Amino acid sequence: MIDLKPRLSKQALDDLPAIVTKPNYRLDDTRIGIVHIGTGAFHRAHQAVYIDDLLATDPDWAICGVSLHSTEVRDALHPQDGLYGLLLLGQETQLRVIGSIRELLCARDESTAILARLADPAVRLVTLTVTEKGYCLAGEDLDVGHPDIVHDLALPDAPCSALGYIVAGLRQRRKLGLAAYTVLSCDNLADNGHRLRRAVLQYAQRVDETLAAWIEARVSFPRSMVDSITPATDDALRERVSSELGCTDAWPIQRETYTQWVIEDRFGNERPPFELAGATMSHDIAGYDRAKLRLLNGAHSTLAYLGSLMNLETVADAMGEPLLAGFIERLMRESIAPVIALPEGLQAPAYIDAILARFRNPAIRHRLAQIAWDGSQKLPVRLLSTISDALAANKPIASLCLSIAAWMQFVRRQAHRGVALVDPLHESLAAMGRACTGHAASDVDAFLQLDAVFIAPLSRDARFIHALHAAYAALADASPAAITHALTAAMHGDRR
Repeated sequence: MIDLKPRLSKQALDDLPAIVTKPNYRLDDTRIGIVHIGTGAFHRAHQAVYIDDLLATDPDWAICGVSLHSTEVRDALHPQDGLYGLLLLGQETQLRVIGSIRELLCARDESTAILARLADPAVRLVTLTVTEKGYCLAGEDLDVGHPDIVHDLALPDAPCSALGYIVAGLRQRRKLGLAAYTVLSCDNLADNGHRLRRAVLQYAQRVDETLAAWIEARVSFPRSMVDSITPATDDALRERVSSELGCTDAWPIQRETYTQWVIEDRFGNERPPFELAGATMSHDIAGYDRAKLRLLNGAHSTLAYLGSLMNLETVADAMGEPLLAGFIERLMRESIAPVIALPEGLQAPAYIDAILARFRNPAIRHRLAQIAWDGSQKLPVRLLSTISDALAANKPIASLCLSIAAWMQFVRRQAHRGVALVDPLHESLAAMGRACTGHAASDVDAFLQLDAVFIAPLSRDARFIHALHAAYAALADASPAAITHALTAAMHGDRR
């Protein structure tokens, strides 16, 4: 069927239905002050929305979006004047049109235009969402053997990597006597600003040592933390958004209503008034990262393993089970929050309330099976670190150990069913799971030999071993009935 609806565009804005939230500024009055590398769904659902919220107050911070490889976003949104629909998923959905991306460029065929934009004095901020792979790291250092880095070192004025473009832009600005821009990582990567700075300096030193020294002295690389679930765009979303807009939107996006952006307030020049859009400016990004990892992600992993053992499919399904939901809330409020150092300004009760509301959101289908991936990597930072701190503070750990025991029982069940695990240690875990007999002491002691997961002194702490044996035994055969019985017992008290 031929779609006869007009395309979303500046001209179409006035005719959009009243229930659609539109930019509260004139698009033509904005000026580009930000170059963003990596125009994927998360950026368009997150940072671009914060900027959209502040352009009416300060129009000098519109975005030039840069794609390093794919032309798809540019080709979809260019006919729409950069506009796109954002569907906010909650108890009631909301639809708004975002207008903060005023230019879209692709490095594949517009490299000259990108470098010119980076040299524009009006650009004072470069931001990135390129995923960890885009940083071309080998551990903590630059991967000088990465094909993109090899290319860029040979042709620094015709780069293809994010690092190459950042340094090429700074090289031009230094040559022209212009102030450096700030470079802000928005990727979900621990200590992202420091790691980006290290990689940029190591790359720049190989290009031009005097340039590297200039960057080291002049360029700020603030850290940040971002959070919001952004499901992928599909044809159903395109049809729904286009229907509600009354015009065709080639690439709408969707996300949960909750969003968080914490930014280290360390800029080398002017910055957008992020606070006006609800972002948090802080010097304790590590504290916010820790709170997210332990409260949100720790609870997520617990839900994933206990919920999966109860044959539930999604986070919302799991939160629909009162006993499991009650255990998760108690775990956060009584076992996790009291033993973590929260950053100034973050109140545990309100943060936990927000997490619980997100977990219950029926519009987000976050599959437990996906959250259960990579448990051997996630559990040390999400739960085991909290257990170590709880023991140091002489606090109860029984509920926390039930989370760890649920992972062990999950591994055991999947192995006996012949279901492959998605985990870097999948082979070792599968063999271990198949060897498990259901006897708590022998099964748990075998898992504790996994040095990549359980490290000393925790792995040798008698209090931890005793509590983990008890938790594993409480889950019995890990059937839904056994999980229910264990949760009921846990809700009636916590043991050391």
